[in-house]
Amino acid sequence: MAIEVSIAVNSYRSPELLRLCLQAVRRELSGATFSYEVLVVDSATEEDTEMLLREEFPEVRFFPHTENVGFGRLINTSIRESVGKYLFFINADIILRSDTVSTLLAYAKKHPDVGLIGPKQLNFNGSLQSTCLRFYRPLTILYRRTWLKHLPFGKRHLAWFTMGDFDHSYERDVDWIMGSALFVPRAAAEDVGPMDDRFFMYMEDVDWCRRFWEKGYRVVYVPSASVYHYHAKGSAKGGFFRSLLLNHLTWYHIQSALRYFLKYRGKSLPHRQ
Repeated sequence: MAIEVSIAVNSYRSPELLRLCLQAVRRELSGATFSYEVLVVDSATEEDTEMLLREEFPEVRFFPHTENVGFGRLINTSIRESVGKYLFFINADIILRSDTVSTLLAYAKKHPDVGLIGPKQLNFNGSLQSTCLRFYRPLTILYRRTWLKHLPFGKRHLAWFTMGDFDHSYERDVDWIMGSALFVPRAAAEDVGPMDDRFFMYMEDVDWCRRFWEKGYRVVYVPSASVYHYHAKGSAKGGFFRSLLLNHLTWYHIQSALRYFLKYRGKSLPHRQ
C-alpha cells in the first residue's frame, strides 16, 4: 500500500525528548485512517539514541549521521529516504496532538496551490509561540540580538517581524514558517529543490519558504492544526555580548543571516510582499 504521509523527525543529541516525541506519534496516530511511516534522522548520533530506536521503536526507520551535519542536511536526508506523498518534518522537541496530522493532510489536499503548511505551535502551558513571521531585514538581527529591542523603535520592528498585528487564531498566508514543524507535498518539495545546506543552522527555513514563494507556491499558517513545542531558544541565552563570546549558536545565527542577505542581495521579495 502506498504511504500517504512520512513523518520525519529531526534529532540532535536529545534522546529523552525524542522518546517523548515518538511516544506521542505512536499514541496519537494509533487509529489513523491514512497510511504513514515514521523516520528519525539524527545528527551526531550517540549510543543512547541508537539503543532507544532499536529497543523501543523498532518500527521507526532510523538514519544516523556520525557528525553534526546541520538542520538542512537532516531535512534533505528525510526527503531522499522517505516515500510518502506528503512529508511532515518535525523536530524531536515536538509533541503531536491527536488531530494534528489529519488536519494538515486534509488542508493540503484541499489546497493544491499551497507548498508549505505550518501548524500552530504551543508552549506546554498552552501559550502561543511566534512561529510564522515576516522576512528578515538586516536590522531585524540587530534588534533581536541587542538591547535595542527594548527601545520603542526596536519593539515596533520586532512586533512587525513576529506578526504581532495578526490574530494567530486565524489561517493566513505568511512569509515564512519556523522549521520545527513543516508539512509539505512531496511534489512541491521536489519542484523547489532541497534545503540549501550551506546554512548549517538557522535561516534554512527562511530561505526554503522564500524559494517556495518564488516558485509560485503559497506558504500558509494553519492554526486549526497544533503541536506542543519545547523551544529552548539556545542561541538567545546570556545577552548579546556574553553570547558572542560564549555561545556558538549565536555565531551560527549571525553567519547564516549574513549568508542569507548576501544570497538575496539586490533581489526583490516574492510577490506576496
